[in-house]
Amino acid sequence: MPPHDTDFLERWQHPQVRDLAWLLLAPDLLALAWPGRPTRCALGLGGIEALRGYLDTQEAHPGALEAKTGAPGATRLGHYHERLWQHLLETAPNTRLLAHNLPIVRERLTLGELDLLYRNNGERPPVHLEVAIKFYLGLPEGPGDARDQARWVGPGGLDSLAIKRTHLERHQLPMADITEAQRAMSQRLGEAFGGRLQQRLAMPGVLFYPYRHRMPAPRQAHPAHRRGQWLDWQDWPAFAATLPPHTRGTYLGKPHWLAPPRQEALMPLTALSAWLEAHFSSGGAPRQLALHDPTRGWRRVFVVDDAWPRQIPLPPTG
Repeated sequence: MPPHDTDFLERWQHPQVRDLAWLLLAPDLLALAWPGRPTRCALGLGGIEALRGYLDTQEAHPGALEAKTGAPGATRLGHYHERLWQHLLETAPNTRLLAHNLPIVRERLTLGELDLLYRNNGERPPVHLEVAIKFYLGLPEGPGDARDQARWVGPGGLDSLAIKRTHLERHQLPMADITEAQRAMSQRLGEAFGGRLQQRLAMPGVLFYPYRHRMPAPRQAHPAHRRGQWLDWQDWPAFAATLPPHTRGTYLGKPHWLAPPRQEALMPLTALSAWLEAHFSSGGAPRQLALHDPTRGWRRVFVVDDAWPRQIPLPPTG
């Protein structure tokens, strides 16, 4: 088994390959009734040598991955994540991508789309995989009790873990069962469909716990979900003073919120603090940081304006 520490990624330099490696290693945020992501074994990448060999090949010949994911910074995070999955299912040893972003239409009205349809080698029913990548910050006070998923909100304040989970469970995954979806899959896949379908959900990401408050994990959180911390800008000096000597870091720009950058790209903590001061002195948006020190490895931190959050999304109804 490869190590879960993201220092494992230092073998590869190409940013998209590092993001692909992170995707293969990261657990989902939630453990739901729906089957989760395809395992590395199902992809044909279960062994450490198979995993390294696959990623080495992507690094040596990155053209197809670059063409699929687009130029760095030109793609929204969600679209970038979907395209990494498209490439993975196209190129992994044990899977074959059949279709992606399949529109479901009723009387000229698009009801939505199915993210990914693929087949495992040797298996007859195709698999419908819905994917999402999310980064949520936990609120010590907010809707519901301390473990309510509605207390975990996006840095922009427009989305919550509760809203996303509800949308996936009530809309995205059940959509595959409606008549229009069955017709669309039959038309696109032909005999490969056969009227039978497996379904899976992949939702990696990071949950950021508040720096100043103890907070439990949300209900249904995957036991191994990735964790970070978030803090107000006014708390940065105190937080920075607790970091080990020789800590270095940088801010992460979308869509590369998956893997941390190579250590050579990091700046001293004094330079990072100066950058944050300039950013937040003009009311800057929340910023995700990757910090590294030789003794404790990597950590993720979200720094937000002192007035954050300016809005909190309402919990889903029903």
